[in-house]
Amino acid sequence: MNIQTQPVGEILRTWRQRRRLSQLAFACDAEISARHLSFLETGRSKPSRQMLLHLAELLDVPFRERNMLLLAAGYAPVYSETRLDSPDAAAARRAVDLVLASHEPFPAIAVDRHWNLVAGNAALQLFLAGIPEELLQPPVNVLRLSLHPQGLGGRIENLGEWRAHIFERLQQQIDATNDAGLIELVRELEAYPGGRKPGEGYNSGYGGLIVPLKLKSDAGTLSFFTATTVFGTAVDITFSELVIESFMPGDAFTAETVRELMA
Repeated sequence: MNIQTQPVGEILRTWRQRRRLSQLAFACDAEISARHLSFLETGRSKPSRQMLLHLAELLDVPFRERNMLLLAAGYAPVYSETRLDSPDAAAARRAVDLVLASHEPFPAIAVDRHWNLVAGNAALQLFLAGIPEELLQPPVNVLRLSLHPQGLGGRIENLGEWRAHIFERLQQQIDATNDAGLIELVRELEAYPGGRKPGEGYNSGYGGLIVPLKLKSDAGTLSFFTATTVFGTAVDITFSELVIESFMPGDAFTAETVRELMA
C-alpha cells in the first residue's frame, strides 16, 4: 500500500468536490457545522477516527481510499485486503465460482477494479476462441481484450457503439474513484483504432436503453447484453471491488446457438 502523503484535509476536500457538494451542503449531511468542516479541510482541526469514517461513508469513498484517508490522518487502516487465492478467501471464492457456473451455458466473468480477469465460467471459451496467446497471458484485461484489433475488436460488429459504451463506463468509474490505474487504461485504449469517438449508431440497440455486444461468429451474429453483480455486503477491499459481468442472450437466435455450441 502506498502511504498517502497529502494532508487529510485536502483529501477530504477533493472527495467532497468530486461529489459536487458545497461545504454547506456536505456539513448539513454530516450534521456538523460548516465552520467545523472548513477547519477539517484546511487542517486547522484534526478529524477523529470516527468522524473520518463517518465523512467517508457519506462521500461514498471506496474502502481502499478510506484506508488511505485513515493513514493520512495518522490512524491504522480498518479494511482488510484478502488475496483471492488465500485460504481465508476460500468460502467467498466458492461463492464467486457458484455465481459464474449458475449462468452457464452463457458466458460470465469476474473482474477486479482494473478489469483484470479473475475467473470465468466454461462458456467464456466462446469469446476466447481464436485470440492470440500473447493477449491471453495473465493478467488478462478484459477491456483491452475486447477493443484490441487482434482480440475481440476484429469480431465485434458494432465496435464503435461498444467502444463508446466502454469509455463511458470507465469515465464513470474514474469520476467515482479517481483511480490512476483506470486513467492509464483509458489512455491505452484510446490509442487503439477508432480512438474514443463514438461510432455510428451509438446507443441504437434495444431502443437506446441497453448497449448490446454483437459478436460475429461462424454461426452468425451473436447478440448479448450484460448484467453486473457486486457483493453488496462486502467488508473487504478485494471483494468490494470484485464485479461479475454476466452476458445474457439478446435474442432467440443467440440463446439457441450458444446452447447448441455449449452442448
